[in-house]
Amino acid sequence: MTKKQRREAGARRQQQARQRLRPPPLLQARDERSVSCTTFNILAPIYKRMDSENGRESQNRANWFSRNEKIIDRLLGDRSSIICLQVWLGNDELVNMYEKRLGDANYTLFKLARTNNRGDGLLTAVHRNYFCVLNHRELLFNDFGDRVAQLLHVESAIPFLQNRSSSYVQQQSLIVNTHLVFPHDHSLSIVRLKQVYKILQYIEAYQEEHKLGPMPIILCGDWNGSKRGQVYKFLRSQGFVSSYDTAHQYSDSEEDAHKWVSHRNHRGNICGVDFIWLLNPDKCRKPLKTSWNEAVFGIIKYLLLQVASLPEENAFALLKADSSDDRITYSSFCQALCQLGMVHPDRVNSEEMEDLWSEVDHDGNGAVDYKEFQRCIWSPKCYNQEEEDDTEIDVAEGSIVTFEPNDETFGFTVKEAVLFPPEVEKGMWPENYSLSDHAPLTVVFSPVRMPCSPRTPQHP
Repeated sequence: MTKKQRREAGARRQQQARQRLRPPPLLQARDERSVSCTTFNILAPIYKRMDSENGRESQNRANWFSRNEKIIDRLLGDRSSIICLQVWLGNDELVNMYEKRLGDANYTLFKLARTNNRGDGLLTAVHRNYFCVLNHRELLFNDFGDRVAQLLHVESAIPFLQNRSSSYVQQQSLIVNTHLVFPHDHSLSIVRLKQVYKILQYIEAYQEEHKLGPMPIILCGDWNGSKRGQVYKFLRSQGFVSSYDTAHQYSDSEEDAHKWVSHRNHRGNICGVDFIWLLNPDKCRKPLKTSWNEAVFGIIKYLLLQVASLPEENAFALLKADSSDDRITYSSFCQALCQLGMVHPDRVNSEEMEDLWSEVDHDGNGAVDYKEFQRCIWSPKCYNQEEEDDTEIDVAEGSIVTFEPNDETFGFTVKEAVLFPPEVEKGMWPENYSLSDHAPLTVVFSPVRMPCSPRTPQHP
């Protein structure tokens, strides 16, 4: 091959690379009312494995610098209204690169490092043309994984909707960016669930503190769990929908669980773990504690059935321990959960243990027989929390819901959702993809007027 041929071949490769970095056509044409959100774990160089001789990418500046320049090129090409990144914050040069280029593109940036100097963390960028940030809060879980979350209270920068009095309004939303702990073993499933529980508790507290009216909530990030896990089912039971699945009309069924992927982990497994969750104000919601208890029972059953390989009778025997009257006592219940690795301040604490027990011991006689065990722990209703969008939640007798049927607010409809590269949308991972071990997910939302939903209140 001559020098001219080599130059031409190199130019063709560069052109092909630029083509792959261009945003999908469906995201290039948006009406003025639409907003978009991107979530992307860019794989911190301290975790990106090179070959055995070169160690981690963080040891090779040329590699991580070039890769992150390409990532920023893609982000700027997508022009999302909100960008939620899981990123390396332990290197000033890399952080300055994102701050400079995104800042010059009219984004306001918020950073939050993981606790205990883990090196990585979160970076959320909000485009000033679309939103102004009313408030920003940092959530430090201070748990096993040193994980954190960011909460942004935003308002549309342009008043683009009208209410019934024909006056313009500016829509408000709550945005969360997070990165849950990786499930290195089965016992960490409860840690991931607890992290999401803390996020939703914090959101409720924030809304109450600021006396906020109904508004959409968007949760973004690397959830380190698939559609088959309890975190997914927990959020579904709270009324959240996966924006990507909504856009592509995928259900919660096992058949649709593997239609797409977004991550190839360090074990070589591919799975869908990156989500942009949407909760609209017209959704009915269970009390948060009820959803939490149901999800914990789901994990208990999974550990008993799948990990410990115990059939129903043997699972009951484990929970009742050496009880002489063939019933589960509170003491034996706690002991069994300790054996399953679930009892810890980062997992299930003593107060939550008592709540779980009260759910099982319905009659309050201090013991659970086999029928109660079947109904409350082993029952598929406690394990499978998949629900249809039109599920009606019964309000407990004596509860008070302040809601007028004619009340209206504004939420979002999911217009489009795209994962990159295109192969991951078909459940495949291309070997030539090098931006990250995660696929960026971008969702386009359109504002819409909708009725408020009655909120099922929390029970003491």
